[in-house]
Amino acid sequence: MPAVQLSRLAVPLAALAALAAGCSREAPPPQRPAPEVTVITVEPRDIPYVASFVAQTESSRQVNIVARVSGYLDRIAYQEGELVKEGQLLFQLDPKPFQAQLEAARGELQSQQARFTTAQANLGRVKPLAEQNALSRADLDRAQGEFDSAKAAVFAAGAKVKEAELNLGYTTIRSPVTGLASRSLQRQGAFVNAMAESANLTYVAAIDPVWVTFSVSQNLAAKWRDEIAKKQVLEPKNRDYIVEVVLPDGTRHPHTGKINFADPSFSQETGSFMVRAVLPNPKKELRPGMFVTANVRGAMRPGAIVVPQLAVQQGSNGHIVYVVKPDGTAEVRPVVVGDYFGEKDIVVLTGLHAGDRVVVDGVLKVIPGQPVRIAEPGAAGAASKAGANAGAAKK
Repeated sequence: MPAVQLSRLAVPLAALAALAAGCSREAPPPQRPAPEVTVITVEPRDIPYVASFVAQTESSRQVNIVARVSGYLDRIAYQEGELVKEGQLLFQLDPKPFQAQLEAARGELQSQQARFTTAQANLGRVKPLAEQNALSRADLDRAQGEFDSAKAAVFAAGAKVKEAELNLGYTTIRSPVTGLASRSLQRQGAFVNAMAESANLTYVAAIDPVWVTFSVSQNLAAKWRDEIAKKQVLEPKNRDYIVEVVLPDGTRHPHTGKINFADPSFSQETGSFMVRAVLPNPKKELRPGMFVTANVRGAMRPGAIVVPQLAVQQGSNGHIVYVVKPDGTAEVRPVVVGDYFGEKDIVVLTGLHAGDRVVVDGVLKVIPGQPVRIAEPGAAGAASKAGANAGAAKK
């Protein structure tokens, strides 16, 4: 083939080779858009410090009703399990034997008083005669002795009358407090022996006010002291804490109380010490033995940093949050968390500072070191509201 023809064919072949080479090279992948996230800006603020404990209610004054004298139980005068008033009749023992003993004691007292009167008159006659030496000194001493003996006998007889009156009074058993009376441990007609187990009749538990007791562990007590020393927690004035009670169904008791006792020593079995609060209970809603939640209020956390619980993730070495830096990229920030605050927030003790932008929504889409796009404030709420309105329209 002539050289001129070869040169003409070389140009199209080179173009085809260049085109084939261009087609075989892969196109670059499309760049992934920055994920949209919702952030909050950290603003330290003073918040209440609330400590919650599992607690149990207790009667503020539970009195065991015990018979002081022996006798037959004539009457059970109260409704078992109901509220009784202070001074209300609970039990009546047979009073007749004690009435007889009282009458006998009163008779003995009258006899001794008569003897005393005679001895007193005799001494009055003997004494002036002895002074005139008309009677011997022995006669005077005898008359004085009879007088002193009769006087002592009157005193002893009077004491027996008081004892008989007390025993008669003990046959009528009244409630010493206003409260709930338990069931009767003895039945009507039974013999009650004051020196035996049968002397226990029932108990009355005062429930207004009511006590609420809970235990504070050694670790928590040490943590409190440390935070108070570092001014991370400020105690109320005069350490006047307020105790709020929450029932198992979430209902809050309408009245708050005060701490009135803290055990000075730790329990060797549990390593905790008992704290007791007293609360008004006018409607008798709280009964002894109930398990409740005790929220101790009054302390404050100054300059606390609070974020939603959804913003905090559990990492391999502890808790982390994602922070958006000024250049728009995401950064992993390890944090130390404290107590929960409210129902959806948590306190961050270390790791965050004022002005940090913390990712709250869209955390799972964030890649550390990669840019993110911050949603406009209120966009999520507007979208949620629009969706709710659309759903309502369909209905």
